[in-house]
Amino acid sequence: MSKVAVVGAGTMGNGIAHVFTQHGWDTVLIDVSEEAVKRGLAAIEKNTERQVAKGALTAPERRGLLSRLTTATSLDAARDAEIVIEAVTENSEVKFTIFRAVSRLTAPSTILASNTSSISITEIAKHTDRPGKVIGMHFMNPVPLMPLVEVVKGIATLPGTTAEVVQLSKQLGKTPVEVNDAPGFVSNRVLMPMINEAILCVQEGIATAEAVDQVMTLGMKHPLGPLALADLIGLDVCLAILEVLQEGFGDIKYRPARLLKEMVASGRLGRKSGVGFYVYRD
Repeated sequence: MSKVAVVGAGTMGNGIAHVFTQHGWDTVLIDVSEEAVKRGLAAIEKNTERQVAKGALTAPERRGLLSRLTTATSLDAARDAEIVIEAVTENSEVKFTIFRAVSRLTAPSTILASNTSSISITEIAKHTDRPGKVIGMHFMNPVPLMPLVEVVKGIATLPGTTAEVVQLSKQLGKTPVEVNDAPGFVSNRVLMPMINEAILCVQEGIATAEAVDQVMTLGMKHPLGPLALADLIGLDVCLAILEVLQEGFGDIKYRPARLLKEMVASGRLGRKSGVGFYVYRD
C-alpha cells in the first residue's frame, strides 16, 4: 500500500497525515473547508520544522515529506486511496455519513478505518458495503510522538484486514495492540473514569486542579496529570466519550461530572480553546 486518505484535518487527522507522509506514503488530507485544511497543513509544517530543529528530520527529508502531502475539500479525493482513515469529530452520525460516502467512492479492496475514541466499529461497518474491511485505528495524541495504535476489531472485521493494519502500524513505527469492539475499547474505558473522578474532586472542593494533577504525577508517576491530559484531549471529546460509555453500559459510574458539562457548555474546552482547567497562551 502507498496511498492514504485522511478525513478530518484537526489535531488527530493532521497528526495521522504527518506520520504517513513521514513514512513515504502519498497522503491526501481532506476536510469540509479550505480554511480547515489550511490549518491542518500549517500544523504539519510547524511540527516538521520542530523536528528539523531537534534533528529528528533533515531539511531535505522535510521537503520530501511535504511534497507527498496534498489537501482537498471533497471526499472524491479519497477515490484511489488504498486505505481511508476517518478522524473527524466524535459524533456517530457524522462518521456514518462519511463511511457511507467513502464506501461508494472507493474500490472494494480499500480498507476503511476509523480513529474513533469510543464509537462502535461494528456499528460503523453497517454503513458500508464491506464490513470485513472496516476496522478501528485509534491513534494517541500527539500522533507523531505516541507509540500506541489501538487496533479495534468489529464483529465482521476479517482476520486479513486486522493483519494488514497491524503490519501497517508497525511500518509507521507504532506499536499495535489488538482489542475487540466495546464502548470505549480499552484505552478510554480505563482512562475516562479516572479523568471524571479527577474532575469530581475539583467539583466537590476536595482539591484544586493543580493539586489533583500533582498527586497523580508525583505519587503515581503519571507523566501528565489527568486534568492536564483532559485539556490536551479536549473536554468536549472527554464528555462525548463518557456519554458513549454511559449509554453503552448503562452504568452510573460513567456519568459525566456536572463541572465537565458546564465547562464544555461555556466553551472552556482545554488547549484548543485556550482555557480549560488551565490557561494556555501558546
